[in-house]
Amino acid sequence: MTLAPAPPDTPAHEATRTAPRRQTIALVGNPNAGKTTLFNALTGLRAKTANFPGTTIELRVGALRLAGESVRLIDMPGLYSLSAASSEERAALDGLLGLAPEHPAPTALILLLDSTNLERNLFLASQVLELGLPTVIALNMVDLAQRLGLRIKVAELSRELGCPVVPVVAKTGRGVDELRAELERVIARRPDVPHQPAAERARQLDTQSQHQRYDWAERVVGRCVVHPDRQIHGRSEAIDRVLTHPVVGVVAFLALMLGVFYLIFSLASIPMDLIDGVFGWLGDVAAGLIPAGPLQSLIVDGMIAGVGGVVIFLPQICILFFLIALLEDTGYLARAAFVMDRLMRRVGLPGKAFVPMLSAHACAVPAIMATKVIDDRRDRLVTILVLPLMTCSARLPVYAMVTGLLFPTQPLLGAAAFTGAYSLGILAAISMALIFKRTILPGQARPLVLELPSYKMPSLKTAFFVMLDRGIIFLKKAGTVILALSIVLWWLANFPEMQPGDVPAGTAAQVAALEAQAAALETAGQAEQAALAADQAADLISQQQLAHSFLGRLGHLIEPAVLPMGFDWQLGVGVLASFAAREVVVSTLSILYGLGEEGAEGAALVDQMRAATRPDGSLVFTLPVCFSLLVFYVLAMQCFATTAIAAREAGGWRWALLQLGYMTVLAYGAATLTYQGLTWLGAA
Repeated sequence: MTLAPAPPDTPAHEATRTAPRRQTIALVGNPNAGKTTLFNALTGLRAKTANFPGTTIELRVGALRLAGESVRLIDMPGLYSLSAASSEERAALDGLLGLAPEHPAPTALILLLDSTNLERNLFLASQVLELGLPTVIALNMVDLAQRLGLRIKVAELSRELGCPVVPVVAKTGRGVDELRAELERVIARRPDVPHQPAAERARQLDTQSQHQRYDWAERVVGRCVVHPDRQIHGRSEAIDRVLTHPVVGVVAFLALMLGVFYLIFSLASIPMDLIDGVFGWLGDVAAGLIPAGPLQSLIVDGMIAGVGGVVIFLPQICILFFLIALLEDTGYLARAAFVMDRLMRRVGLPGKAFVPMLSAHACAVPAIMATKVIDDRRDRLVTILVLPLMTCSARLPVYAMVTGLLFPTQPLLGAAAFTGAYSLGILAAISMALIFKRTILPGQARPLVLELPSYKMPSLKTAFFVMLDRGIIFLKKAGTVILALSIVLWWLANFPEMQPGDVPAGTAAQVAALEAQAAALETAGQAEQAALAADQAADLISQQQLAHSFLGRLGHLIEPAVLPMGFDWQLGVGVLASFAAREVVVSTLSILYGLGEEGAEGAALVDQMRAATRPDGSLVFTLPVCFSLLVFYVLAMQCFATTAIAAREAGGWRWALLQLGYMTVLAYGAATLTYQGLTWLGAA
């Protein structure tokens, strides 16, 4: 096999001195080869995440100074080839050929090769070198290769590939300065993009078969690499026999994921409480500085509470991506995907979907963001569409409220109800994945073909950068959407303002009596009792304001639609309000039943709801209604943050609205069947 490019010091790589545009270097390499680590070593924190236009495929863009000028460095998606078989490969090939809008063709390339798996990496190298762009090879993980007993003849490899080869250890920074120096020599020549049309260069990639490319790679490795005694690899192979075993491997993976799951819950609780406290303090400060009125309510209840409701998820997201980055860097995540692929493909999902599905039990927002690890777009879309059916932590307050209504003195039955709710969510996700597989997203899950990278110590620096990058993306993208939706929800719940004449006479009399009682208690020096009476009066006003608002009117309007589920208008308002976040239904019902938001924290709300009656005197929260409410919240979307993230990760609001629609229909239908079935059976 003959490669197209000549060595970089030949006239073919000499360029004119007239190109004034900023130089661009693309970093290309296989997954798990240390590409992100090298990118961070070259650019540090001077990077931002962007997308190929019209796609959800991310690339990181950074800047580094070479030869006295600022050079743009693009971290391309991890690739096994340029055959354009996947969306990542198509986008990367377009980017390298200069066909991607807003991303001009690179003037030079850094081709990263894993020195411990050189033969597999050379397949991609054979295609990249045929593009004719000036290229510098970064031979990564040479320290690990040495420990494995591999001896690579760097000068011979450079002659075989026709371009400079620089040994590096991206994790420690070894060889990075030498790589910069080699890049400076390339940039100093002011290379131009080859004049050959992009389409013709793309066609040249198909002139060699895969067999020919692998034969060439094998010959190059045979001439340039001295292999050790086979026994040196015995330890890795022994570990793989355990971690990739059909049974033991699954158990090991579940145990590890249980640990990750535990850390997400336990470690995130402290920073989440701190964030909650900070936003509560900000709300108190704003309430003290701004006079009571609509402006204060907008800032405190709409903007601060809305932003706080998003930022509170940040610790879970950061911990999840930090741990995933560590697992991926060790080489274990590829083995976990291989093990779980056998089970997941039976329901139309790839093995890589298991980690997002498990983390969705903490929060669907970081879980959807974690679907980046799934390469195939169809598999990724199916996973995104079913992830919110997993029971997340935001559903737990609703489950606790409903089980408290159903089984206040029977903890075993309450635990059974919790287990049933979790199981129903998993069953619904599997069923919907099968339905999508046979309807709008037909086809089998893409067979998992991947290399098992060498085991290595993870880079804490790389994991930190990954965590930081994902956290910033979450705050920028989701926060702005949620803030806007929270303000809209605040407006619906507070307008039109209720005038004194709009308060029913009975409620006005109760409020007046409570205010008089509060004044008398204050005069008598009983400050705590006075404050309690004043709060009760304010809660009655809040209850009437919510009923009078556009949101309350919508509740009355949709009451005929929610009656088949056994819901009255107050529960309808709770359902509407909880579109901001599922747990909002608890505080909303607390206000509607006259307790205020503080009542949502204790047994008072459950007691008040248990005693609530309809106009005809019948109880509102009967057994059929409680189970209907539980089923509805197991299956309903009811989370704007998830919807916003789904729109971003799926590539548009079309998929997010489809997800919202099918989950709403599914929840409505299942809740109606539950209520009507239990009522028909005579359950009370």
